[in-house]
Amino acid sequence: MQSMHPFHLAFFVRDLDETREFYGKLLGFSEGRSTDHWVDFDCMGHQLSMHLKADLKVAKDGGLVDGDSVPIPHFGIILDQVSWNALAKRLENAAISFVVEPHTRFQGEPGEQSTMFFLDPSGNALEFKGFGSMNQVFAK
Repeated sequence: MQSMHPFHLAFFVRDLDETREFYGKLLGFSEGRSTDHWVDFDCMGHQLSMHLKADLKVAKDGGLVDGDSVPIPHFGIILDQVSWNALAKRLENAAISFVVEPHTRFQGEPGEQSTMFFLDPSGNALEFKGFGSMNQVFAK
């Protein structure tokens, strides 16, 4: 299997302090470089660059996946099942409001996965998936 290359994703946020609280403290991503107008985070080996836009308006549209209306656009990380369970519990304990509650979809089918959707403080949609086996990520 080919090794993964980190991705870089840049997007807008409305407030850098609440962004640091959410991504740094709640999600546990370490902070990298920053200025008064942007901040980078290490998102499990990937680079997220959040750029300040105080008048941010995030699109609110959705697509249908296994019976759930999911926010589009969104981004997230694929985790092993144990890590996903721990994150779901941490978010539930923090009283995060889920767009799609943590649950398992495609049960008994190739690609069975746990999923949850929630918004960051700026309204950007995130999805975290959990797989019992990473061999199932691209299963048909």
